Parts: sequence; C-alpha cells; structure tokens
Amino acid sequence: MSQARVQEELSVKKGPILFIMILGAFLATLNQTIMSVATPELMGDFNISAATAQWLTTGYMLVNGVLIPITAYFMQRFSTKQLFQASMFIFLIGTIVSALATNFGTLLTGRMIQAAGAGIIMPLLMNVILTLFAPEKRGSAMGMVGFAIIFAPAIGPTLAGYILENYSWQTMFYGMIPLTLIVIAFAFVYLKNVSERVSTKFDTMSVVLSTIGFGALLYGFSRAGSLGWSSAEVLICIAAGIVSLALFTWRQLVSDTPLLDLRAFKYNMFSLTTVISIAITMIMYADMMLLPLYLQNARGYTALESGLLLLPGALVMGFLMPVAGKLFDRFGAKWLAVIGMVITIVTTIGFIDLTDSTSYGYLVLMSTGRRIGMALLMMPIQTAGLNQLPPRLGAHGTAISNTVRQVAGAVGTSLLVSVMTSRTTAHVQDMMATGAANGLTQQQLATESMIQGINDAYVVIIGIAVVGLVLSFFIKRTKQAKEEEIKQVVRQKVSMNSN
Repeated sequence: MSQARVQEELSVKKGPILFIMILGAFLATLNQTIMSVATPELMGDFNISAATAQWLTTGYMLVNGVLIPITAYFMQRFSTKQLFQASMFIFLIGTIVSALATNFGTLLTGRMIQAAGAGIIMPLLMNVILTLFAPEKRGSAMGMVGFAIIFAPAIGPTLAGYILENYSWQTMFYGMIPLTLIVIAFAFVYLKNVSERVSTKFDTMSVVLSTIGFGALLYGFSRAGSLGWSSAEVLICIAAGIVSLALFTWRQLVSDTPLLDLRAFKYNMFSLTTVISIAITMIMYADMMLLPLYLQNARGYTALESGLLLLPGALVMGFLMPVAGKLFDRFGAKWLAVIGMVITIVTTIGFIDLTDSTSYGYLVLMSTGRRIGMALLMMPIQTAGLNQLPPRLGAHGTAISNTVRQVAGAVGTSLLVSVMTSRTTAHVQDMMATGAANGLTQQQLATESMIQGINDAYVVIIGIAVVGLVLSFFIKRTKQAKEEEIKQVVRQKVSMNSN
C-alpha cells in the first residue's frame, strides 16, 4: 500500500491516533521531568553526590539515545499498534520497579527500564506525523504535539514538588501506574496502524557498537566532574566512545540495510538543523538540572517552591508551541530560530551572576524568558530538517533526530554538572588561598562556591547558544526531496529489464 493510500484511508482517523500516542508521549516526558526537583532530596536519602544523582536523568536519556536508533528497524518490522503497546508495557514494568525501589541501584534500574519503553514512543509519534500529514501542514501538527508534550514539563516539577512535601518520592511512580494502564487500554481499542511492515535484517553488531559508543562517551563526561578532564579514565572512556561511534557510522554507510540510515545527513538542512538541535537540547536541560540544585541546595527553597518557579515558563512555552508551528508553516524556521536564540541568550545572561540573595521573582522572570525562546526553536527546527527528507528516509530521520536530542541532553547534563562540580572545587580552593573564606563557616563557604560554580555552568550554556545562533542564519526553506525515490524506481526498472 502506498503512502498516499495510507493517508487517504486514515484521513478521518488522525484525531484518535494522535490523541492516544500523545498521551503515551506525555507520560514519558512527565516521567523524565519529575526527577529534576527530586534530585536534591534523593541525594540526602541515598547519601549520594550530585554527579551520582544526575544519572537518574542522564541514565534515562542514555538508554533513550541507545534504543532510539533501533526504532527505525522496529518501525519497519512491527505495526504501529504492536510497537506502541509494547513500549508502554515496558514503561509500566520500569515504573513498578522504580516505585518499589529501596536503594539507588534499584531506582536507577527502574528508570532505565522506563527509558527503554519511552525511547520508542517519541520517534514512533514523529513518524506517524510524517505519514499522516503533508509537509506544508506538519508545522501545525508538530506544534499541537509540542503543546501536549511541553505541558508535562510544565506540571512535572510542580507536581513532584507537592508530592515530595507531603508524601514519599515513591508516590510519584505509584501515581503513574494507573495512568499507564489507561493508555495501554485505549491503545488496544482505538489505535490503528499507519505504516507498512517491511521484513529487514536486524544488525546486532550495529546495536553493540552504538551501545558501547554512547555509553562510554557519557560515562567519560559524567566522571570528568569528580576525576578531572585530564584523568586517564575519563580520556580513555571518551576515546573509546568516539572510536565505537566512528565504527558504527562506517557500518551504517556501507550496509545495504543499515540499522540507522545515516545517508539522511547528505541532505543539508537536515544536517544543519540536527546540529542546532544539539545546542537547543543542551540549553534546555540547564533549567532542569542547575536551577533545582541552586534553589534547594544553595538557597534552601522547598521542592514545591522550586517546581513552582519553573511552572510559568513551561506553561507559556506550551501555549506558544502551536503558534510557533503555524508561524513555521507560513514563514519557515530561519527567523523563528534567530529570534528564539537571541531571546534565550539574553535571558540566560541573567543567570551568570546569581548570589545568595537573588530574588525569587527575578528568577521566575528570567526562566520564563528562556522558555519563550525555546518555544520558537524546538519544533520548527526539527520539522524543518525532517521536511527535506524523502518518505523513504522518514523513519530513519525521526530516529536520528531523537537519538541526537537524547544523547545531547544526556551529555549536556553530564557536562554542566561536571563544570559545576569542578568549578565549585576550584572556587573553594581560590577562596581559601586568597583569604576570602575568612569569617565564613564551612557551610557558607560550600554554598558560596556552589553558587559560583553554577554561574560558570551558565556561561558555558551561553557559549553553546551563541554557536546555535550563528548556525541559525544558514537555515533555508526547502521542499521535500524526491531524488532518492526516483533513483530507486530507475534501479528497480533496470533490474526488471535485465531479468
């Protein structure tokens, strides 16, 4: 069945299909964001450092990043309904394990099982949109998806803060179990298949190489905070990750049936927007990791107050997503990206001079401003790249895009925590050496050094945003490529004639 035929038959059923899949994506995103304000409390409960606790976030994103490349194969091998239900069932198992966890190791295991299910959902949803909507209508569709998915980060930190003030942290996972069961039931009744199943060979070696590559790279970044960037362990891990990913890339390019078709990168706008997405993702995770640490550990705010600070910005971002989608359909991504990056840089500058007396209202204002910039960036950038790809590369393009974003989020989180940790240590030493610590208690010294370390991490974020801004000026509006389809048809005709 052709793609046009699929669209024709399912045109009246787009609503129920998207509704169910967005519900699943909402839960996956909510689950990822509720841990941000819980990190300081879990550090105390399990007696662990920030570098260890951040693995609850980076480990989750790492599994997403490792698994998402396989989704291109899964989306060809299994039906939409089979794949979605399987992913939600795996997510349910991970949620149960997390709820029953009594130590950090078990909680981390549960989170990673959750991630194995959640990693399939988002690229599957993106592929469904590419199948159901024409390129000129995808911006609006992606904007509506963005609204629903950004609503999760909007309520996630606040909801988690309320739960942590009144109940144990396990309640966050217990409450998610019935919601996941409802989504599974809805999918069983209403979800329909939108893509054709294709029998393809599973490339085990590619999975091994990608797993080693992403895992070693992230581990190296996360250890740099405590061991230093010159540590042999850190350098060996990062080098091993780079070599494994290079071998993975080579294998995909020479294979007739690659696990992840990296030939999508030969399309210039897809490549450019993918690089910009890396910067956007790293910028976005700054608030999710650094702000809760600053608010709760350095300033003494409660988890609920920390969550409430993030709420206005996340709500504004959610409501602006559909608007950004419509603007993208009309004007393209270039100036949306430029304006969004400028807003993000200006508002992030407000975070490089935090003190122990920075007002709560000022932090709300700056955080909300950053989210306005993010709203203009996220979906338009991703859609601009995917729109250039021919239908044959749609599944691979969504898998690549989501893989890059997840790994960028994981590496970005590890990098920022590493910068914060190493710079905090450096500031303690500087203050001791210069006598600036005289008259300060040990707690005051640790707090002041941590705040300065967080300021330094925000400076790194600004540098990343500036790179994204420069690249945004090169974005162009392109049409969906047809070249690959034409070549494929010609090859098939030549093959038939020769036979």
